[in-house]
Amino acid sequence: MLIIGAGLSGIGAAWHLQREREWTYAVLEARDRPGGTWDLFRYPGVRSDSDMVTLSYAFQPWRGKKSMADGDSIRRYIEDTAREHGIDQHVRYGCKVTAAEWSWEDNLWLVRTEQGGRSGTWTCSFLYICAGYYDYEQGHQPNFEGVEAFGGRFVHPQFWPDDLDVTGERVVVIGSGATAITLVPALAKTAAHVTMLQRSPTYLSSQPDVDKAADALRRMLPARLAHGLVRARNVLSSQLTYWLSRRYPEQTKRHLRGAILRYLPDAAYVDRHFAPRYQPWDQRLCVVTNGDFFRDVAAGRASVVTDRIARFVEHGIALESGDEIHADVVVSATGLSLVPLGA
Repeated sequence: MLIIGAGLSGIGAAWHLQREREWTYAVLEARDRPGGTWDLFRYPGVRSDSDMVTLSYAFQPWRGKKSMADGDSIRRYIEDTAREHGIDQHVRYGCKVTAAEWSWEDNLWLVRTEQGGRSGTWTCSFLYICAGYYDYEQGHQPNFEGVEAFGGRFVHPQFWPDDLDVTGERVVVIGSGATAITLVPALAKTAAHVTMLQRSPTYLSSQPDVDKAADALRRMLPARLAHGLVRARNVLSSQLTYWLSRRYPEQTKRHLRGAILRYLPDAAYVDRHFAPRYQPWDQRLCVVTNGDFFRDVAAGRASVVTDRIARFVEHGIALESGDEIHADVVVSATGLSLVPLGA
């Protein structure tokens, strides 16, 4: 058997295969270390917006202090899991799959690869694709008019430059999804100011990044038992929250609005920038850990602008309203480029 991808799903699949002793397997990974998404994304503040007890493996309980963990902690968790269970011995790093086809004559999959400048072919009776759902080579990038005229730096979070220092800079983050909500507080620590420019608002909810109840259970119970109980609680809580939100959307809107008003008491500002046109859970709700995003807006380190981009200009962005935002750095947090089966 061949598994494509050594991210969270690929390492998990390998563990389960090892329990079925009649299978031999290899994991083909294009990158030079495990982690998948959590190795690729290295922008400031990158983290999960799902709790790691639910996201982690049942056979390898999450031991991290934070349930909403940072990207590097998640990558190390995947790497440690692979090493502790001997899965790393089956991974072929730097081996990029370029094509796969079924041979009716041989009753086998023929998997074409490139590794170190050389082409190769692998065969297997079962092909397990754990390569994700988006293009690792390019992010989703709208065609902004005049971007070539912009005099500052223009970056996409999927390919964060190692040399980018925003200290004392005016930064604009385009987008209002999970990446933008994560980036703004991280950049606001050193930037002169960070503006989140959104076309339309997203539902946001502040949650603590440390689960005190889960920590208490882990201290009292065996690791796997505590993990199972916390995971069951989190799954049931998520399902109940979703059901209540869909059943009572107006009450949910009022609840979310009231929670934001505790950080940002200006009701007009909240209604302009944090009141989406759609119903709760028509799109995924974004998590703000410990209220950090709201605290930065309240303190003036960050701000939100709801408008559409007309074009880029040398010193920033011209908006359809006629306003302009001056910027030294623009971060285009505009999402992923989706591809079927990660290929």
